[in-house]
Amino acid sequence: MSSVLTDLFPHPIVQAPMAGGVSVPQLAAAVSDAGGLGFLAAGYKTADGMYQEIKQLRGLTSRPFGVNLFLPQPETADPAAVDVYAHQLAGEASWYETELGDPESGRDDGYDAKLAVLLDNPVPVVSFHFGVPAREVIDSLHRVGTLTFVTATTAEEARAVERAGADVVIAQGVEAGGHQGTHRDRPETDGSGIGLLSLVAQVRESVGIPVVAAGGIMRGGQIAAVCAVGASAAQLGTAFVAAHESGAHALHKQALTNPLYARTELTRAFTGRPARALVNRFLREHGPYAPAAYPEVHHLTAPLRRAAAKAGDAQGLALWAGQGHRMARELPAGQLVEVLVAELAAARTALSAGGAR
Repeated sequence: MSSVLTDLFPHPIVQAPMAGGVSVPQLAAAVSDAGGLGFLAAGYKTADGMYQEIKQLRGLTSRPFGVNLFLPQPETADPAAVDVYAHQLAGEASWYETELGDPESGRDDGYDAKLAVLLDNPVPVVSFHFGVPAREVIDSLHRVGTLTFVTATTAEEARAVERAGADVVIAQGVEAGGHQGTHRDRPETDGSGIGLLSLVAQVRESVGIPVVAAGGIMRGGQIAAVCAVGASAAQLGTAFVAAHESGAHALHKQALTNPLYARTELTRAFTGRPARALVNRFLREHGPYAPAAYPEVHHLTAPLRRAAAKAGDAQGLALWAGQGHRMARELPAGQLVEVLVAELAAARTALSAGGAR
């Protein structure tokens, strides 16, 4: 690994920040204590809610960890398209006996307030999703001793990350579960994402900063593969959804390996932005009609998802998952890191032995 990263965590394993309650302090602490880098997800939380989780995490581990922020999104949604989608979801609201959410509930996710907290109470790492923060934001975090990671889905985006002064670029392949971290949401490019190995190689040739590979990684051998093409570490999300400490709903954990959910698909059905999830009834019925409208659609469907969880109905949940979901292992997070490290070592030994023949 790059020395920038080895000072933070000895094993090249980053636990992806997963908003919506998955990346709880217990999960991040277990990963960091095992030698990886645990992450909290500040997305969809208030600034105070984020601060309270940071305090809790600091009480659980003395190891470095990170906090992820969503960048505010430009107002590009067509209100008429959102209204049409709301009418299409009326039956869901009736079925779950709830109301649809207000699509105008806010679009900046409390970004400035969260930044203020992180500048007053610095953490080792802050990462960003859905764009590149302003150079002055990165500089201000550097002044308080915080390293910055930024997601990119193309080599062009990675170059923008480097120009902004970030320390690390997270190269996110199309295989990744949850939201694609594209810097601009362009409906015409839906489904045209780059596979992880190709992306890491392209990014490695485009920037001089360390690269963390993300997307569909579930085994130590895959970590060895992305490192072989230029990554310094791997970021795993779906692999940790099934971990004992994960805050994911039990139905979500079970669905990862349930034969009923045979595949994943990129969809706008739940949030209005492309995100990879297990194909269930909600995705099949509403995915084809969901507009490009984030976070409006997220706010609109949030009560439906909460009601589905309360009802124990996985067919109405956003079952975020990467393409490797069938390889999920229900283990304590620390043990999962140990297993991944052992698999990585075995893969590297096999590669070395093959090269020596």
